[in-house]
Amino acid sequence: MAEMKYNVPNEQWPEHPETATLEGKNKFVGFWTFLGGETVLFASLFATYLALKDSVPSSDHLLAADLFHLELAFVMTMLLLTSSLTSVYAIYHMRNNNFTKMQLWLAITVLLGAGFLALELYEFYEYVHIGHTFRSSAFGSSFYILIGTHGFHVIIGLIWITGLIIRNATRGLSVYTAAKVNTAALYWHFIDVVWVFIFTIVYLLGVL
Repeated sequence: MAEMKYNVPNEQWPEHPETATLEGKNKFVGFWTFLGGETVLFASLFATYLALKDSVPSSDHLLAADLFHLELAFVMTMLLLTSSLTSVYAIYHMRNNNFTKMQLWLAITVLLGAGFLALELYEFYEYVHIGHTFRSSAFGSSFYILIGTHGFHVIIGLIWITGLIIRNATRGLSVYTAAKVNTAALYWHFIDVVWVFIFTIVYLLGVL
């Protein structure tokens, strides 16, 4: 079968296939550099939100404490954190040269991420319905830019991992594909870490 020519026998499979080649090492270093830039981006958005979260046109306008539902945010957080765990399982099986289980856990990661995204869209719908929109206040603008930017990153991650699953179905597992899967997993972990900060700074502090 076509995919078999990409597979490496267990006795030849390196302990860390994602960095077994020069290309894999370059991807690893380059992607950490990229994440450094992403960190600066989100730090700026967090700073903007903190500066504007109390900026509303009048005293009777909706504030964070009036809007946020911690139960929904908590469920969203659990979905995303669980998806981070399933991506760890995918990497574990990749390093053990188990192609089928790697693909399975990547698919579960996508499903959990899609569930998170669906709840986020539902949350936005609820907020817009009660008058909390992008143009309603500086608070609204900073909120939607921060959460929306994170949501956009989630969409990119879902497309990325789904694309890898589809391509791997014909390519199989090799040190070449392992580097790509590992890079996508690093990106997904970054998204999860950013959401932990969002849950803490935006939602938890918002209702206090």
